[in-house]
Amino acid sequence: MKTQRALLSITAALVAATLGKDAPGAKENGVVLSPQALQEIAQVEAEIDRIEAQAIERLAVPPDNQVQQIELLGKLLLYDKHLSVNRNEACAFCHTPETGFTGPVSELNRITGSYPGSVRTRFSNRKPQSHAYAPLSPVLHYNPGQGDLVGGNFWDMRATGRRLGNPAAEQAQGPPTNPVEMGLPDIACAVYRASQRPYRAMFESVWGLEAFAIAWPGDVEQACARPGPPPASEPLPVHLGPIDRGRVGTTFDQMAQSIAGYEASAEVTPFTSKFDAVLAGKAQFTTQEQAGYDLFRGKAQCNACHRDGGPGEDPLFTDFTASNIGTPANPRLPYYGENRPDALGYVANPAGSSFVDGGVGDFLTKGHLLSQPSAVDQRWLKLAPDNQARIQVPTLRNVDKRPYLAFVKAYMHNGYFTSLKAIVHFYNTRDILPRCQSHDVGEGTTCWPAPESTDNMNTSRVGRLGLSDTEEDAIVSFMQTLTDGFMPVN
Repeated sequence: MKTQRALLSITAALVAATLGKDAPGAKENGVVLSPQALQEIAQVEAEIDRIEAQAIERLAVPPDNQVQQIELLGKLLLYDKHLSVNRNEACAFCHTPETGFTGPVSELNRITGSYPGSVRTRFSNRKPQSHAYAPLSPVLHYNPGQGDLVGGNFWDMRATGRRLGNPAAEQAQGPPTNPVEMGLPDIACAVYRASQRPYRAMFESVWGLEAFAIAWPGDVEQACARPGPPPASEPLPVHLGPIDRGRVGTTFDQMAQSIAGYEASAEVTPFTSKFDAVLAGKAQFTTQEQAGYDLFRGKAQCNACHRDGGPGEDPLFTDFTASNIGTPANPRLPYYGENRPDALGYVANPAGSSFVDGGVGDFLTKGHLLSQPSAVDQRWLKLAPDNQARIQVPTLRNVDKRPYLAFVKAYMHNGYFTSLKAIVHFYNTRDILPRCQSHDVGEGTTCWPAPESTDNMNTSRVGRLGLSDTEEDAIVSFMQTLTDGFMPVN
């Protein structure tokens, strides 16, 4: 582990060099973005603006159905970059249709794994999850029969859904005030910014005129222009009376519920993959895809966690539990270098290169360092040791969706993997191949780095599956049938 920590420290220090020293953009913690990354970011931002403009046009003749109005509101909110502190980052910056609503910048997926926030020198400690199919996750609960926590959103399940009854809605409330994401200092800023946007009238029509009936202080623009987190002496920098503060909380909840409504719509969660077509009798697997599906359900044991459905179940390819599969730390994460104050005095990662992602266990004991959509439930503290380092099992739907063949996607909570073949090979050989040495050219093929954490590591279904190279390829071929867009959306 000492070798791994040294590598993390060295790699974090070299990120600036590998991304380009003179690239445009503020340089605070030695992290800058390469010209290629900036070009891709500009293209993504232009596409987000285009989609937002189309959605705004629909306001001229809005749907007459309230559910569809909520979906349209959710889409407008997701594509609205004005809801970030510097008015430069929409939620969609990390979640676009072309990639199955996860990270849309190939160069960032390849080089950093995580994404910069509205303050472009602040990076998250995790890669973006897909928000497609996320609204189908149950409210987080403990199942004593399974002896497991089930449900919630986010890699660490912290968007429990227990307050709003909807994990996806609570997930939507995390990024706006996360300092390394959209960066607002106060949820009131998100509500204030929304009140200035073209969709205000429809929001009031759906949720009521009281949504924005708030007496905003004269310095609200100034307060909301300073990136979070707010100082400890002033945790709510937008100064509101108790009634207006209550209205802000309610409207923020309604914004989140609108976003969850859009994420649950057929535009985002459509069930239109080849796999769905096969289930409907409208297509057939190739010989390799069928072989991969048989392995997925059998020898490879994938279906134990990435469930393809059962009586009364949609085939969501997750069981909504968490597991530590022994993923190595990703030394490419700029987060490891965010242990010094930036230009605003903010330190995102006090632990520096010694940071270890504790996953669900950390959430259960102390919440989350960067955002707090749900309070820690003291009744669940006893579950923390058995959940340390465990990460929520992601859906495999759209796992290979990409805008073009050479596009790089990042996988697992920290983006360590950049190909499905590598992931399957890891599941197959984690406990068979030797540990990599420093700068080992065989990493990912003939050796594996040490796990980021061995706490509660899954040894029953991962590590020594006995698959041949051909069988690994077949499983990848099957997972590629889970990409939406094979069938038209009704």
